[in-house]
Amino acid sequence: MTTDNTERTLTRDCPAIQIPAGNTIILPAGSTVFITQSLGGSYTVASEMGLARVAAQNADALGLEVAAAAPAPASHPAGDPVDEKRVWDQLKTCYDPEIPVNIVDLGLIYDCQIAPRNGDGALVTVKMTLTAPGCGMGPVLAQEAKSKIEALPGVGEAEVELVWDPPWNQAMISEAGKMQLGIL
Repeated sequence: MTTDNTERTLTRDCPAIQIPAGNTIILPAGSTVFITQSLGGSYTVASEMGLARVAAQNADALGLEVAAAAPAPASHPAGDPVDEKRVWDQLKTCYDPEIPVNIVDLGLIYDCQIAPRNGDGALVTVKMTLTAPGCGMGPVLAQEAKSKIEALPGVGEAEVELVWDPPWNQAMISEAGKMQLGIL
């Protein structure tokens, strides 16, 4: 994990997602960025264009080594039971791009249901919220959670629904999350 404002010069144009708007942007080659966070396989960078999230497959633009690509998510046979703990652990690999705490410990995951299906692997349904309803990163975080869940053995499909009730508040942060944030 990098959280020390490491300065980098982009070696090529780099697609990124603007934080918190969620818009796709291009950070131009030769521009200077500062890596403020490297968690869960992506990088949060500060640039002249503000904060942006750079995906792991674009690490080379930051002058970093691109990690080996994970195998594409595939349906797993229905006979492979889904381990709920592994679903929660997988969700803990998804991070808010502005806060260095995973979405589980931030209290953003409200519910996780696993429904076996005949021949197609289980359907995992997750209800999650965001720290603020207007955050444009919601669809990005939901898609990341969906992709990571679907990569688990026994999962045929994942659905991640953004919900707003109850509204998120800091009391929902786990003790581990509060310790990471220094608010315990």
